[in-house]
Amino acid sequence: MVTYEVCVELTDADLVPAFETYMRDKHIPEIFATGCFVHVHFDVDQSNPQRYRTAYHAASQADLDRYMHEHGPAFRADFIAHFPSGVQPARSLWTQQQVWQQQA
Repeated sequence: MVTYEVCVELTDADLVPAFETYMRDKHIPEIFATGCFVHVHFDVDQSNPQRYRTAYHAASQADLDRYMHEHGPAFRADFIAHFPSGVQPARSLWTQQQVWQQQA
């Protein structure tokens, strides 16, 4: 499992409603519809309600690479068109090393 994580800090609190609507109703559903990811979650930081994290979980590096090459540039451009200022995105890639789960 490979995780592409995008954290966004809104430097303009007035953007919060528009940002949440855009992410929930457009951006994340459209990215998920590419079929490159098996699971996505969208979180808000409890200690800073203007900081968000979206984690896109791909089953393989090949799926993530396909997203980055075939879809990523257009989604980044759309995000910038909707939020040309007032946001600070940071991106990172994570490779799962081990998982612990409760047994039923």
